[in-house]
Amino acid sequence: MSAQLPDATPTNWVDRHAPAALQPWLKLGRFDRPAGIWLLMLPGWQGAALAGAMEGLFPDLMLLAKIFVGAALMRAAGCAFNDIVDRDIDAKVARTALRPVASGQISVKQALAFIALCSLVSLGILLTMPPLAIWLGVASLALVAAYPFMKRITWWPQAWLGLTFNWGGVLAFAAATGTMSWAAILLYAGGVFWTLGYDTIYAIQDLEDDALVGVKSSTRRLGTAVQKGVLAFYVAAFALALAAAWVGGLGPLFLPLAALYGMHLSRQAARVDTTNGPLALALFKSNSFAGLLLFFALVAGMWKGPVASF
Repeated sequence: MSAQLPDATPTNWVDRHAPAALQPWLKLGRFDRPAGIWLLMLPGWQGAALAGAMEGLFPDLMLLAKIFVGAALMRAAGCAFNDIVDRDIDAKVARTALRPVASGQISVKQALAFIALCSLVSLGILLTMPPLAIWLGVASLALVAAYPFMKRITWWPQAWLGLTFNWGGVLAFAAATGTMSWAAILLYAGGVFWTLGYDTIYAIQDLEDDALVGVKSSTRRLGTAVQKGVLAFYVAAFALALAAAWVGGLGPLFLPLAALYGMHLSRQAARVDTTNGPLALALFKSNSFAGLLLFFALVAGMWKGPVASF
């Protein structure tokens, strides 16, 4: 049985129930830490919800299912690729030293085979979508491939993660409509700032280790201004979500749930503490709920009522 990783909850299903032989593979794909699946999936669900709401419809349930499976698989593939690239750095950082590749439980060749399998299944899902969505899916590979190297060349790898993790929003919109819209692009931009905020919080856990091994992050770059930076990112995320709903002509029921989304983000920013790693992890994980609030706000926006938009 492989050791439980520090950022996995003690009650995670992999450590409790998965066969010992499968545990390293499931941990390679981060299935013991599902928060990342939610955070990759939710922008796609939001894009599908926006597309439906603009037409006064619920999002397509089959499309939501495809996004869920695709997000789980592509997140697994991306994490495995990241672990291959970062295996030497991971071995020197307390939080990541026990990851399967860094600890030698899974070889680089085995991890590459894992990536290929996840990618092939994801490709099969992608090929069921309209041409524009397929091309957007192919284009996302450049973002995914470049991400592990960003922490070596820029202080803002969290911004690149935002570009990568929220690409599913425009892809899902294209899958639902076969076209693109400024509303979808604004929603995507808002998601980039959302990710920049929550991943800046996440990186608080590694401040000391990142400084020792020379890894760059927005958290290190902001220094004593981390809390102000996160607040600024979240204000931009909220404003752009409002702009997307306005341009998309969503109904007034979007606003109450969107307000809860904004309140959730503001409370996170208010609690940021660069000396408290466990709190940072908890705040990061709470973004699954924040993303769901925005998703349901977009769904509620399908009801236009007596006016065209709020």
